[in-house]
Amino acid sequence: MRKLTAGLFHSVDGVVEAPYKFQFDSFDDELGAELGKTMAATDTVLLGRVGYTEWAGYWPTAQQDGEFAEFINTVPKFVASHTLTAPLGWQNSTLIEGDLESFVRDLKQQPGGDIAVMSSISLVRQLLFAGLLDSLALITHPVVAGEGRKLFEPGDPTTRLVLQNSVRTSKGNIVATYGKL
Repeated sequence: MRKLTAGLFHSVDGVVEAPYKFQFDSFDDELGAELGKTMAATDTVLLGRVGYTEWAGYWPTAQQDGEFAEFINTVPKFVASHTLTAPLGWQNSTLIEGDLESFVRDLKQQPGGDIAVMSSISLVRQLLFAGLLDSLALITHPVVAGEGRKLFEPGDPTTRLVLQNSVRTSKGNIVATYGKL
């Protein structure tokens, strides 16, 4: 069975929304290496509508991050949305038809590498609480963002996780990867 992973950039105060506002000076070689491992293991990406719309408007012509641009532009992307319509304009992008959770269960049964949820807080939440997410990496930057959406909200169900791995980088980033108990 394929593994469903997610990774979110995270501030010390728990903000995961719009990480480009607070992470710009935190990247270092070690963090790049960790992200490279994720890309190497991933052959399919899941995106939500907002992430898809933002990324489809940027990555097809992005020049400054050639390795990630090449990866994200060529990898098969499945998009969860109730408002977008097919066909999608970004190369290798397919709109998910029907129930998301059933689609993901079926996708995990197919041969291939890891499936990564990218750029979607709502999708990560839904798949985590549905028990479909196999690992969640929180990439904590040493900064207090002050405002923005957090991954977890008051009233969320208690969900026990187990720490699978943790890495500290030279700029003080912590990559903590959690899995299901």
